[in-house]
Amino acid sequence: MVALVANGASAQEAAGPGISWTLAQSRSRDVSNVTYDVSLRIPANRSDAVHGHVRVGFDWSGSGPLVLDFDAPRDHVLSVKVDGEVAGFALLDGHIVIPGSLLERGRQNVEVAFIAGDGPLNRNDDFMYTLFVPDRAHEAFPCFDQPDLKARFTLQLDLPAAWKAVSNGAEESHTVDGDRAVHRFAQTRPLPTYLFAFAAGAFKVETATRHGRVMHMYHRESDSTKVARNAKAIFDLHDRALRWLEDYTGIPYPFGKFDFVLIPSFQYGGMEHPGAIYYRANSLMLDESATLNQELGRASVISHETSHMWFGDLVTMRWFNDVWMKEVFANFMAAKIVNPSFPEIDHELRFLLAYYPSAYEVDRTAGANPIRQQLENLDDAGSLYGAIIYEKAPIVMRQLEALVGADAFRDGLREYLKAHEYGNATWPDLIRVLDRKSDEDLAAWSHAWVEQPGRPTVATTLHTSAGRVTDLVLGQADPWPGRHLVWNQRLTVALGYADSVSMIPVQLGTSRLDVSRARGRPAPLWVLADGGTWGYGLFEPDSASMAYLETSSARLPDARLRAVAWLTVWDAMLERRVPPDTVMALALDMLSGKPNELNAQRVLSDLSDTYWHYVGQPDRLRWAPRLEPFLWQRMQQAQHPRTKAAYFNAWRSIVQTHAGVARLRRIWSRQDSIPGLPLSEEDYTDLAFALAIRGVADQQEILARQRQRIQNPDRRARFDFVAPALSADAAVRDSVFASLAKLENRHREPWALAALGYLNHPLRAPRSERYIRPGLDLLAEIQRTGDIFFPKRWLDALLRGHRSPAAAAIVRRFLAEHPDYPSRLRGKILQSADPLFRAAAMQR
Repeated sequence: MVALVANGASAQEAAGPGISWTLAQSRSRDVSNVTYDVSLRIPANRSDAVHGHVRVGFDWSGSGPLVLDFDAPRDHVLSVKVDGEVAGFALLDGHIVIPGSLLERGRQNVEVAFIAGDGPLNRNDDFMYTLFVPDRAHEAFPCFDQPDLKARFTLQLDLPAAWKAVSNGAEESHTVDGDRAVHRFAQTRPLPTYLFAFAAGAFKVETATRHGRVMHMYHRESDSTKVARNAKAIFDLHDRALRWLEDYTGIPYPFGKFDFVLIPSFQYGGMEHPGAIYYRANSLMLDESATLNQELGRASVISHETSHMWFGDLVTMRWFNDVWMKEVFANFMAAKIVNPSFPEIDHELRFLLAYYPSAYEVDRTAGANPIRQQLENLDDAGSLYGAIIYEKAPIVMRQLEALVGADAFRDGLREYLKAHEYGNATWPDLIRVLDRKSDEDLAAWSHAWVEQPGRPTVATTLHTSAGRVTDLVLGQADPWPGRHLVWNQRLTVALGYADSVSMIPVQLGTSRLDVSRARGRPAPLWVLADGGTWGYGLFEPDSASMAYLETSSARLPDARLRAVAWLTVWDAMLERRVPPDTVMALALDMLSGKPNELNAQRVLSDLSDTYWHYVGQPDRLRWAPRLEPFLWQRMQQAQHPRTKAAYFNAWRSIVQTHAGVARLRRIWSRQDSIPGLPLSEEDYTDLAFALAIRGVADQQEILARQRQRIQNPDRRARFDFVAPALSADAAVRDSVFASLAKLENRHREPWALAALGYLNHPLRAPRSERYIRPGLDLLAEIQRTGDIFFPKRWLDALLRGHRSPAAAAIVRRFLAEHPDYPSRLRGKILQSADPLFRAAAMQR
């Protein structure tokens, strides 16, 4: 039945490993008007094979071999037909290669019977879901797995009769035959393969109608009270996002039906499949004790994924080097959409705190990457994702909107979306549209902000005489050796006095800027190079301002200035200009009184980070008797449950004193309660884990009792996976780490990360240094087999608990021994190891 391609050399050349840019370009020229009719039989037993059939229709204008992508063993290809006739083929480097002699120009149909690859099907005992981003569709079924060959999909699923199913298209029929059922879904609008999706299993369904649009929410939550408490808000937030985007873009929702699926321990916060958006269940089903950041996070992730319906789904990047475009617009639009739902929030402040710290975490490192990156093969597409495209890019896009003007920017986006709807486009396509609407040199602006990594260092020099400013200069420098890049950005210089603040807008587009409007003014107590929350960079105040901010940032007159000051001092600590003890003391000062809630949550997060990462155990024990009662008292004084939750979570994170651990135990055993703060099943699990990691004598009994309390089967399964990582027995912990080397034990990535994080908790750090090198040795395999965020998150879980020079030396030795290590993975290591390197350097 199967014969080799006549010209083996040309077949090998036509395919090649992965999906190369060369292959993608060739297919884009030769293949068009693609359709897929996919049929799959999903057995009830997840260890049994999934059998499938796909009919690929397309217009063919090529002359060489046809290359279909299918990364599977040879025996998983059961048959291949071209226009109904059995065809010879070769299976080479993850591709089905069909001789050009078997094809005719015009409409062609290729049918393949196959056994599906399990990896991207995410099969569990009683549910499953596909996840094909960025190029994993061809691990499941034969296809053209590149984003610019959009196709219309029809789908048929043969499932256990008790299961429900959802896909991109509307369900057209549902036929039951004994213990099996066949679900047939309508043809979709044009989609790239990475957005084709379906989920099936023991799901419950909630239905709501908003402004004439019917929405379905698929979920597995067993707590009906929790569902009832959250459902209205979830549907309302989707409705608001849809209506806002229709108004902003001038384009009605483009994909017909609108459903979404809440998946336990989902790999991402969300995934934007049209008609079947996926979310991590606990990011939408919030507990009563949810913090403000969790409420904002839910609104943001819903707005983000809904924005993708236009940005990424309606118009898709041509190649994954522009994957950042869909993510930046999703985050940028989400920030706009969320604002009306939280009128009490200072959204300029929220933008600063939501995006800048995370972007800086990468951009300050030696592994920083540009927003737009080159990509030769989709094998490496997953490595493009990270904080730079999710957090830095929205900052840059906000600057672009300001350069062009909000109305012109919106009109340009409308023109861009309309011109490329249901198709593909590139970053230069958009820049050309916006360039016509602006007097700015957007190409030069894009070179610095989009195509280069890193951030500027902006140093302030202040000279005064006789109580007046004689000179105020901002100096801009490129920290990357030999590059001499200049970033053009708008800043608002803030001069602070005892009873007022003077704000001076400037344009920093050169290496040196004389702030002439400051000359002759009274000498300020402090200067911030950007007090307007827009500037991006490492801002280094003059020495007098730095001294003032170290001790008095809490006295600044408004929340935005206090936030900018806090981020400035935090950066100074990381640059070893301010000791960690100063940051700890300033944090307590910032949290005293009535701090802005967003600022409080940022400071609490950084306080915990400083405590565990930049302060050693002897100093932690010195700080704990002061920190614990302070945080507990602040929690008791808080009026709102979400504020109480923020302080309680911080307190639980840092507890080490005997009195604190005893209180943890009383709360977990329900002897003590916290007035105004209801705790959930997951809160009690976190308390049990907190007690276990602190090595209480009866930790095994506590864990066993907590397991009995857990009612939800998905949460119980997670508990069973993670709990051994908390064992007091080092041999058990070693066996947990060793088990993570097996792919099947990394199947639920969030579970694997939780276990790895507990193994490398700071309290276990001295012994867990032994995990660093083998954890790094696994990285290349994790990149190959895991989903897009897993490699970086693996590194974070592996390294974040360590601060010793010995641990830093292990990482540096690995890098030195692998000089030819893949550059993007090397960058990920440098990003994740940066806090370790800095903490180790502080001990010298």
